[in-house]
Amino acid sequence: MLLYSPKRLRQCSAHSKRSINTTDQLILQYSQKYYWLQPALPSFNEVTKCNGARSRSRGIEIAKRKGAKYRLGPELEICGYGCSDHYFESDTNLHSFQVLAKLLDSPVTQDIICDVGMKVLLIRPKMALANEGNYREMRWFTPWQRTRTIEEYFLPRMIQELTKQETVPIGDAVLATQDTCIGSEVCEELWTPYSPHIEMGLDGVEIFTNASGSHHTLRKAYTRVDLVNMATSKNGGIYVLANQKGCDGDRLYYDGCAMISVNGAIVAQGSQFSLDDVEVLTATLDLEDVRSYRAEISSRGLMASRANPYPRVKVDFALSCHDDDADAVSEPIQWQYHSPEEEISLGPACWLWDYLRRSQQAGFFLPLSGGMDSSSSACIVYSMCHQVCLAVKNGNQQVLADVRKIVYNDAYTPEDPRELCGRIFTTCYMASENSSEATRNRAKELAKQIGSYHINLNIDGAVKAILGIFSMVTGRTPQFRTHGGSGRENLALQNVQARVRMVLAYLFAQLSLWSRGIQGGLLVIGSANVDECLQGYLTKYDCSSADINPIGGISKTDLKSFLQYCIEHFQLAALISILKAPPTAELEPLADGKMTQTDEEDMGMTYAELSVYGKLRKITKAGPYTMFCKLINIWKEVSSPRQVAEKVKHFFRSYSVNRHKMTTLTPAYHAENYSPEDNRFDLRPFLYNTAWSWQFRCIDNQVLKLESEEVQNSLEDLD
Repeated sequence: MLLYSPKRLRQCSAHSKRSINTTDQLILQYSQKYYWLQPALPSFNEVTKCNGARSRSRGIEIAKRKGAKYRLGPELEICGYGCSDHYFESDTNLHSFQVLAKLLDSPVTQDIICDVGMKVLLIRPKMALANEGNYREMRWFTPWQRTRTIEEYFLPRMIQELTKQETVPIGDAVLATQDTCIGSEVCEELWTPYSPHIEMGLDGVEIFTNASGSHHTLRKAYTRVDLVNMATSKNGGIYVLANQKGCDGDRLYYDGCAMISVNGAIVAQGSQFSLDDVEVLTATLDLEDVRSYRAEISSRGLMASRANPYPRVKVDFALSCHDDDADAVSEPIQWQYHSPEEEISLGPACWLWDYLRRSQQAGFFLPLSGGMDSSSSACIVYSMCHQVCLAVKNGNQQVLADVRKIVYNDAYTPEDPRELCGRIFTTCYMASENSSEATRNRAKELAKQIGSYHINLNIDGAVKAILGIFSMVTGRTPQFRTHGGSGRENLALQNVQARVRMVLAYLFAQLSLWSRGIQGGLLVIGSANVDECLQGYLTKYDCSSADINPIGGISKTDLKSFLQYCIEHFQLAALISILKAPPTAELEPLADGKMTQTDEEDMGMTYAELSVYGKLRKITKAGPYTMFCKLINIWKEVSSPRQVAEKVKHFFRSYSVNRHKMTTLTPAYHAENYSPEDNRFDLRPFLYNTAWSWQFRCIDNQVLKLESEEVQNSLEDLD
């Protein structure tokens, strides 16, 4: 069934790029042993301008120069993974085939098997669609359900004219070359309980390719690497994975991690975060290593003897070389993982860069309060400036061209991150009569150390003007709680300050560069973390309302660790005092010039508790009663069942009262699987019965039962 020709497999190439949309994989040629990854996804508009064809051609050229015989690209490579409802439009299909036609008409796709290019050998449809979390593939596509079955697919006339083919096989099949057999998986299929590579491996497939569109979350790389290694550790084989890299126009960042694994061991690793458009990995592999590995597993041989065969598309092409001593075989390597702090520093920064250059704005504007959250957003922008300078230093001409376009200077070359930060990043401390000198100084010092253009202003005049209008109409003047006002008055006065800051943020974002004689406008950056969003500890349409939010999917706990990392990695000593200060909104009057209001006191829960609630609610799928049952064991050393019950009920009251705020939440970088983001990831009602009467009654009954049992046990101990 397999053609066991030369031993040495030449380089394999996997190309990953700003993606294109199609659930079918066009398999066209196989390459030598290196993996090619392209790190960003082109937008739909870019594809219609044929930028997608040019960048793919460039990637294939690099692969061929490195001696590749097979080139793998990411999922939905031509049109982009993030087209969403544009998939319903016939233009998407038309323009994708136009890009494919350009590739087919180019000599670059000759003498290499590609997943786009050359004569079309096979269309391998996706068989398992991602339909959970952020994914909605079944909204636009239908999975191929006929296993080990192929049909004839009539190619569009523009393709027929180029390839001289009228039809091509489509279905669940594999490629048989002169020397090996290649099977294909598409992204989600690797993550399913019964992945296609299992049966394909038993049927003799030696090389598995995966065109992936997998987005970043913190610590996800561990799972991805484990899945790839496990795919070949039991069954043997070579696994090549290409993933998208970059912002595809929404809340997700696709984080690359291209890799090649042989018999359960990684032999080539691609970068996870990078501003490069094209990345190429190379690995020299020996097919005999796969065959000898499999030969030793007797149980595999027995299972393979019962395996049903796959349809094979024969390819008169060899992947391996005839000279067994041509190249040294690549040895296993240890995967180098980023720490969560590094992931926060790099992932959102790359996402911000893609957003900035594609939005054609001149930089960012951030209300910098001197607190931990806004400081985290500032540090991510500073990290972005570091990555831009590093990319330019390493010769990335595309990044250099983008920077020059952003700063409106064709002669500019960024060398110092602080200097670049001063050009494209404006921070602003918006003081009020409730602000402390301590936060003002902390904001000023951090801005100085990262190099941002910093503004100090006072909002009291605007706040008093708004309250004056209210008093003129109603004849009443609201007071803070500390001045004898009610809770309603106190909250309203805090919200006026917060919302004035949002209005001023957008005003200064639009006109601050104009006032300095500089072209362009600025994107407003938000800084509400995932825990505050979950609990609703933010004012609707305050400074949490922005254009984008790099930390909206990150927990307070992780942000603390990230700022500690920035102190050491970027030498930002100003963060030391920011970390030591208790989080506060500074919206209520000070006592003798000192802060009296803290976030955790306002919320009635700690940030550590909020993280636990968030993970149980979303990841464990726990409602109030289930959460209570789990927490009485988790917190049994520090809280009684009655105390746990009160904590859980307080959280769900706060969560349900404030859930409506998620409907207007600023688009945020998706980084945690317990994100409460309402747009796509966490679909819940925004109008609740906040009494939770049935659920809370069940909790109360369980508390009484546990307390009764505890009393009974105590009496028995006395006896």
